[in-house]
Amino acid sequence: MPLSEFSADRLARQLIDWRRELHRYPELSGEEVATTARLRHWLESAGLRLLPYPLKTGVVAEVGSGEKVIALRADIDALPIEEASELPFRSQHPGVMHACGHDIHSSVMLGAALLLKQREAQLNGRVRLLFQPAEEDFSGARSLIAAGVLDNVSAIFGMHNEPGLPVGVFATRGGAFYANVDRFVIRITGKGAHAARPHEGADSIVLSAQLVTALQSIVSRNINTLDSAVVSVTRIQGGNTWNVLPQQVELEGTARSHSAQVRQQIEARVRQIAAGLAQAFAAEISLQWIAGPDALVNEPQWAAFATDVAQAQGYQIADADLHLGGEDFAAYLQQIPGAFVSIGSASEYGLHHPAFNPDEALIADAARYFSTLAEQALQQH
Repeated sequence: MPLSEFSADRLARQLIDWRRELHRYPELSGEEVATTARLRHWLESAGLRLLPYPLKTGVVAEVGSGEKVIALRADIDALPIEEASELPFRSQHPGVMHACGHDIHSSVMLGAALLLKQREAQLNGRVRLLFQPAEEDFSGARSLIAAGVLDNVSAIFGMHNEPGLPVGVFATRGGAFYANVDRFVIRITGKGAHAARPHEGADSIVLSAQLVTALQSIVSRNINTLDSAVVSVTRIQGGNTWNVLPQQVELEGTARSHSAQVRQQIEARVRQIAAGLAQAFAAEISLQWIAGPDALVNEPQWAAFATDVAQAQGYQIADADLHLGGEDFAAYLQQIPGAFVSIGSASEYGLHHPAFNPDEALIADAARYFSTLAEQALQQH
């Protein structure tokens, strides 16, 4: 029996089997060669046509015919995390794990592809399915856009599983949803000295402590309390013994926000604080600011439409909170309208945790949801 003619129960079992195979053999961003081969094989076996975009990894499939095009997107990469679960299908690749649920997302969109294939003759246009690499390093969406995958696409939809929501719960919002993501690296160069004679040096350890504390005042004292933002220092590295004041300390961290103005304000304030402390301590401070993805901004009309379809499909609708995480789906929404949604996965452990374990019961229902969403979006358009 062709995969596109699966019964509902058999389809659900197959999607779970595929998810478990993807989970067992995860691959990092830009290295998803075997994952891509699996996806290509499963899609081709179901009669889906693959589009010949020049991609190192990732695959794009299409179903239907006509000028109208709606896109669905799944991400396919894993994280450099050693899995801590005891699942029988736990990762077989040491130090690599699907700790964000991209195996779930891929299985959902595989299911949507098969369901859409069953109704291909009834589709009022084409549905383009993007199985995107390298979401975790925020490069994948840009590479697909550069390859031309959004050509002629009117709207795009994607999802993330939400471990804090029960299975069967759906949430999204119009406007800003996920955050601007920036990374910073600060190198402090003082003057090394004997720990017993600190007056002969310029203490980079004390300066780094002052800097970490001062950076925390940005959100609490410089940003409007009605705006959403966070500044976190996540790494401090300096010194190599107990009785020497090191000459250099390095800090690394991240800033998150939802508006372009707040984003610029945070960077400017970090630079001011660093320059002021460098002068006060007679030291040197260099700052490297690495801009990540912009905020993900849903088109309100499509977010409302996606919610209406979810409610009609039997999902319980919840209010979606602002996320301070990043998501490179934002790059698509800067080019064309669409909506990104959350679907409950009820994991005891959160995203990027080594014991993350989303409930597979969400997969089949989400596949039906996205196939229906795409079909109705073509009619709406």
